[in-house]
Amino acid sequence: MPDRTTASSRGTAGVSAGTAGMSRRAVTRAAATGLAALFGATATGTARATTRRAATAAPSVTQLGPRTLDVSLPSAALGRSAPVRLVLPSSFATQPGRTYPVLYLLHGAHDDYTSWTRETDIVAFTEGRELIVAMPDAGPTGIPTAWRNGPDYETFQLTEVPALLARDYRASAVRVVAGVSTGGYGAMAHAARHPGTFAAAASYSGILDTTAPGVPSLMDAIVARENLAPLSLWGNPILHLLTWRDFNPRARAAGLRGTALYVSSGSGVVGGSGDWLPEALESALWPSAHAFTDTLALLRVPVTTHYYAGGGHSWTYWKREFGASWPMLAGALGVPA
Repeated sequence: MPDRTTASSRGTAGVSAGTAGMSRRAVTRAAATGLAALFGATATGTARATTRRAATAAPSVTQLGPRTLDVSLPSAALGRSAPVRLVLPSSFATQPGRTYPVLYLLHGAHDDYTSWTRETDIVAFTEGRELIVAMPDAGPTGIPTAWRNGPDYETFQLTEVPALLARDYRASAVRVVAGVSTGGYGAMAHAARHPGTFAAAASYSGILDTTAPGVPSLMDAIVARENLAPLSLWGNPILHLLTWRDFNPRARAAGLRGTALYVSSGSGVVGGSGDWLPEALESALWPSAHAFTDTLALLRVPVTTHYYAGGGHSWTYWKREFGASWPMLAGALGVPA
């Protein structure tokens, strides 16, 4: 059975570092190199500029269901309107004086803000639980950060969307955040860089040490696949190391003290089933996740970890991990588990 642990020590499931004659470092290097080639295969390297301008228009709303709606929010941080999908509480219309905690769900790379409602039963799952679910846009890369030469998704997600929710949807100040892949990066980076903003944060197969060996190349490949210049993210990882560190969850881990944390990741190719591409990507991120939780252990910051053998970088595993982390998230939100 896979092991779940809550501790300020390592508390990880034991998977052999060397399997089938390959070391973990070799698997990681091979996976990162291969995936970088794959992700960058169609890239032109053309930068997509974003001009910041004042957001003056009112949000537009599209009702998708009794509780589900899309809001197009004019954003000064992005220089354009950007979407956020909301799932409102069951009692929203009947209890106009009530405020609600917010569960932020972040999407991954090469996906969009609709992914959580498309891939999971989050609408039905939250029926009767009396919270707001907010799924904000993070752009095509799903990296919700302040780009060196481009949009500021960090401000969009942490300032502009919360302001909308407080003003128009009676959101309280209680927030938790969870994300998959680059959204898992966002969950931990947001919580670490802005201590106290979130009562809990969960990462499923997230990129949690952006300066770990092979990871900058992987980040560049994700950016390049969307026809964006790699250096538009945080600049050169060597020449602009301080910027890379500033946005690195591992480097900012001390800011997570007092936040309930959940981290899960699979070993991928090592112990996997042979589904090479998603398992290779999971393998590439495994050392990054361990480095992050090892740093939390050194800082004596408690974290619940679930490291499991095999597994791929896919919703098959992320849906399971969301369910496993839900009691922690629900406790932080103050809603039934």
